Amino acid sequence: MIIIEAIKEILSKEETGLTSREIYQKIVDKNLYSFGAKDPKAIVNGIIRKHCLGIDFPTASPVKHFRVVKQTGHVNYYLLNKNNNKSLTIKEIKNNEKELLPEEKMMRAFNDHVINIKQQLIEEILDSDPAFFEQLVSDLLIKMGYGYDEYASKIVSGSNDSGIDCIIDEDKLGLDKINIQAKRYSQDNVVGRPVLQMFVGAMENVQKGVFITTSSFSKQALQYAEKQQQKNLKLIDGVMLAELMVKYEVGVTSIKSFNTYKIDKDYFSEG
Repeated sequence: MIIIEAIKEILSKEETGLTSREIYQKIVDKNLYSFGAKDPKAIVNGIIRKHCLGIDFPTASPVKHFRVVKQTGHVNYYLLNKNNNKSLTIKEIKNNEKELLPEEKMMRAFNDHVINIKQQLIEEILDSDPAFFEQLVSDLLIKMGYGYDEYASKIVSGSNDSGIDCIIDEDKLGLDKINIQAKRYSQDNVVGRPVLQMFVGAMENVQKGVFITTSSFSKQALQYAEKQQQKNLKLIDGVMLAELMVKYEVGVTSIKSFNTYKIDKDYFSEG
C-alpha cells in the first residue's frame, strides 16, 4: 500500500475530521505503511495538502482526494473528498499560471512556503519538552525588544498551572516587569477564562502579563483580557505565535533572499 492509499484508508472511516498528525499516528498504529523518511509527519502533511480541495500551489495535484472540514489556528482537519472533485485540470492550471506576472508567481510560492513553515513550527513545539517552550517564548519576547538586554529574562522553575513561567525585567533595577505564562497545548485545547483569571491572580503586584499558547482562546477568555482593568494583559495564540516566530526569526533560519525589480522610468527619461 502506498502512502496516499493509507491516508484514504484512515479517512474512509472518519466523519468529523483528523489532523495530519492524527492521520500519521493512525497509519502507524494500524501498520498500514512503513515510513523510512526522517520526518514522516511532514511527508503525510505534504501529500494531504497536495491532494486537498481548495489548497492550490504550483506543485499541487489537480486531483483532490481530501478536503478541509475545519481549521483551528494553523491546523487543518481533513476528510475524504468523496466526490473526488478536480479543482482544475492540468491544462487549466497551466493556462492560469501563464496569466500571472513572474513576481505574482513568486509571491504565491512564497506565501505557500511561509504557511508550511508556520505549520511545521507548531508541530515542532508540540513535539518538544514543555520546559523548552518556556525558553522559546522567553527568547521570542527578548527578540521582540522586551527586556533591557538579552539577559533580562528569567525562567521560573517549579511553576504550576496558575503560576508564572517567565519574568522579564524591562529595566536593570527590575522596577518594571512582565510576567509570562506559556502553555504548550494541542490545537483542540481551548484556553478558557478561568485559566486567565488564575494567571492574573498569580501576577500579584506586576501590572503587565502575556499569556502564550500553541492553541486558541475561548470567546469568554478574549473578552476577559480585553476588558481587564486590573492588569495589562495580552494574549498570543498559536496563529500569532507562529507569525511572530517567523517575523523575528526564532526557531527558523533565513536561507536565501530574492529581490524583484522594475524599470526606473526616471533614469531613462533623463537620456
